[in-house]
Amino acid sequence: MSSIAANRRGLHKAELRAELVAAAHALVREEGYEGLTIRKLATRVGYAPMSVYSYFADKQEILLALAEDAFADLARRMRHNQPRDPLEAVHAALTEYAEFGLGNPNEYRTVFMTEKQKPPVGKTFAEMERGNPAFQVILERVEACILAGKLKGDARAIATALWTVAHGAISLLITFPFYPFGDPKAYVMRIGDLALAGLAAGETAPLTDEPGHC
Repeated sequence: MSSIAANRRGLHKAELRAELVAAAHALVREEGYEGLTIRKLATRVGYAPMSVYSYFADKQEILLALAEDAFADLARRMRHNQPRDPLEAVHAALTEYAEFGLGNPNEYRTVFMTEKQKPPVGKTFAEMERGNPAFQVILERVEACILAGKLKGDARAIATALWTVAHGAISLLITFPFYPFGDPKAYVMRIGDLALAGLAAGETAPLTDEPGHC
């Protein structure tokens, strides 16, 4: 096979995979986690189920693909909203995260609140991290805050703490909608402000002495 033919074949496979991921997103938004099955996905795009298996071995692999795609979309939104002040830039990133989660509860629940039972086969921690560009945006903005003297300590630990706080707040809002949180977005931002104030009050130590791994 010539290199041109191989490139065309690769491009065609990438386009079909992107079509499957888009269809999986739509199924999740409409029907939630239970609505995402290989058979339903195949029916939606007009493929035979075995064709879908040539791209994704199981539902777990579809979930990981959805997560990577969602993180990429979220990162684009975050980068579009970047104030000059580093703390305001962190706040803006948390705002985009909150709007994404609260605006897409079925998708958020499925992609970010479903247990991932195994890591992607053959992927290192660094490769998985590159597959989460939204976290990279938060990490970069935290590093800018440290350089500006507004936060002190380990950038990864601070970014992880902020992600934990935002995710926890959004998860509670989705799973306990009857609790009197007040305005959902305002609640997430209030919790984020409290976290930032606490982090700014001291120096944050690294999460672990070991290198990152999954």
